[in-house]
Amino acid sequence: MNIVHREDQQLREHALLSADAAKSDESEGRARSGEPDFLRTEFQRDRDKILHCKSFRRLSHKTQVFLAAEGDHFRTRLTHTLEVAQIARTIARALGLNEDLAEAISLGHDLGHTPFGHTGEAALAGCLARHRGIDVASAQVAAQYRHNEQSLRVVERIENDGRGLNLTAEVRDGILHHTGAIRAETLEGRIVATADRIAYVNHDIDDAIRAGLLTEDALPASTHEVLGPDHSSRIELLVRDMVQTSAALDDIALSEPVWDAMSELRSFLFANVYTAPQVLAEVNKAKYLVSQLFDYYVDNIEEVPEEYRAIAEGDRLQAVTDYIAGMTDRYATATFKRLFVPRDFMR
Repeated sequence: MNIVHREDQQLREHALLSADAAKSDESEGRARSGEPDFLRTEFQRDRDKILHCKSFRRLSHKTQVFLAAEGDHFRTRLTHTLEVAQIARTIARALGLNEDLAEAISLGHDLGHTPFGHTGEAALAGCLARHRGIDVASAQVAAQYRHNEQSLRVVERIENDGRGLNLTAEVRDGILHHTGAIRAETLEGRIVATADRIAYVNHDIDDAIRAGLLTEDALPASTHEVLGPDHSSRIELLVRDMVQTSAALDDIALSEPVWDAMSELRSFLFANVYTAPQVLAEVNKAKYLVSQLFDYYVDNIEEVPEEYRAIAEGDRLQAVTDYIAGMTDRYATATFKRLFVPRDFMR
C-alpha cells in the first residue's frame, strides 16, 4: 500500500481539476507561514482546523430557525453547515473544482452566527446601534453586526486564544463573501454562497412542515412546476441546474427560471414561516434576552471573560459582542436566568 503524500495530492489537483479550480499549492497563503503538512494540502489543513475549533462545536447548540422546537429532527446551525458542505462538495466535484476548498469554506461560513439564529444577529445589531447612538430605524443598523464578518473575526482573531486559526486567504475570502453583494474571488467560494441558500430554503421548508406550519401542498404551484414536488426533488434539481448552468457560463450560477423559483420560495418562507405568530413569539423573547444580556455586560464589563476583553483591546462593545455572539442558545438562556430570574421563582 502506497502513501499519498501532500505533493502527490497537489500533482493530482493539477492533473484532474479544471484550469479554473483553485490549486492548493498556488494559494495566496496564510498570515503566518509555517511548514507544510506531510499528508494534507493547505485547504485540507484549513478544513481540519475549523472542524476542531471550539466555535464549530458550539454550532450544534445554536438554532437555525425554530427557537423552541420540540423534537430531535429540527436543524441546528451545525446540521445546516453540514448540509451546505455536502451540496457544495457535490457541485465542486461535478465541475472539476477544488472540493477541499469548498468544504473548508462551508464548514467555516457560519462560525460567527449568534445564539437564536438570525434573530440574535438582528438583536446584536440593534444593541450596537443603540449604544453607538445610531437611530434604531436607520438603514445603518443591520451593518452594525453581520454574521459573515463575525465568522471572519472568529477565524482571524478570536479562536486559539486570540491567535486565530491562521487560515489561507482563499478560505477567509469565501467565509467573508458567502453572503452580501461582493462575490468570493474563487469559484469554490461562489459555490458555497449559493449552496448556503439552496440548503436553508429547502431545509427550512422541511422543518416548517415538521412543525405543522406548512404542508407541501401549500407551497406555490409555480415552484413545484419548476423545482419538483418534494424536498429531495428540489435539491436534486437545484444542484443539477447549478452544475449545468455553471459549466456553460464558466462561472457559478443557476439558470434564471430556477433562480427565480428558489427566490420565490424564499419570499414565501419570509411571509409564511419566519413571520408566523408561533415563530415571532419566540423571536421576541430571544431579542429581549439578547438585549438584556448585552446591556448587563456593557455595564459590568469585568464579568466578561478576560480572554474576550484582551482580544477586544479595550473596546467594551466589541468584547461584549464577541462574548454574546459565541454563546449557544442554552448557555445564553441559562446566563439570562442566572442574572435576571430570582432563584425562588425558578423553584
